[in-house]
Amino acid sequence: MLKSTLLKATEAGGKILQQYFNGAFEVSSKSTVNDLVTEADKKSEAVIIEVIRNTYPDHFILSEEVGAIKTDSAYKWIIDPIDGTVNFANGIPICCVSIGVEKEGEMVLGAVYNPFMNELFVAEKGKGATLNDKPIHVSAKANVATSCLVTGFPYKWEESDQNPLQVLTSVIKQGIPVRRLGSAAIDLCWVACGRFDGFWEHHLQAWDSAAGYLMVEEAGGKVTQFSGDKFSPYQKDILATNGHIHSELRNLINGK
Repeated sequence: MLKSTLLKATEAGGKILQQYFNGAFEVSSKSTVNDLVTEADKKSEAVIIEVIRNTYPDHFILSEEVGAIKTDSAYKWIIDPIDGTVNFANGIPICCVSIGVEKEGEMVLGAVYNPFMNELFVAEKGKGATLNDKPIHVSAKANVATSCLVTGFPYKWEESDQNPLQVLTSVIKQGIPVRRLGSAAIDLCWVACGRFDGFWEHHLQAWDSAAGYLMVEEAGGKVTQFSGDKFSPYQKDILATNGHIHSELRNLINGK
């Protein structure tokens, strides 16, 4: 029932994305001028929460636009109604619905759906990850030099010894191809299915990574903080790889 509700909620959100895409809708800014929220984000979020509430009215919900709807339930739904809102607002079809489900603090289910590419990624703790019902696995690349990587950039950050531009510079100076799609959830899923060999980003929210990081782990990859410590979606930085290049890429990111 939990998984079927997850899939139903994900599909419902995806239909809203399709309905509004390349149409006329309201767009406004949040923390910065390019930190966008659209009418479609809010509508997608509303239908997703409605589907969940119809079956599990007592479950905790954490969603990008409405924030936390707190309960005492052991279950928490972590929702990004549109991951890649800037892409969506500009008619770029690299965006998705992303929903993760926690049980007692452990991620147990995740779904990421890009309706424009007709790609539904699903992960279940201990049972693997799939793309459109077919099992997926991370790549077998053994070194960073031959890898294809992906990253993202925050809309604002404090200057520090390790800021996103400095890290990117250290990687691209090695001649390594790096892409920037604009959706962390899709980045993680594409690591999970072997299209990318590694992904890192500095400042993410829980809804950006909750479903995607489970996808990578269940596809055989590795996800940590930049420090190498265990990853949690409530941590800001993330490094996700096929596992084979993890230590090498972590050292490169950390300037070693």
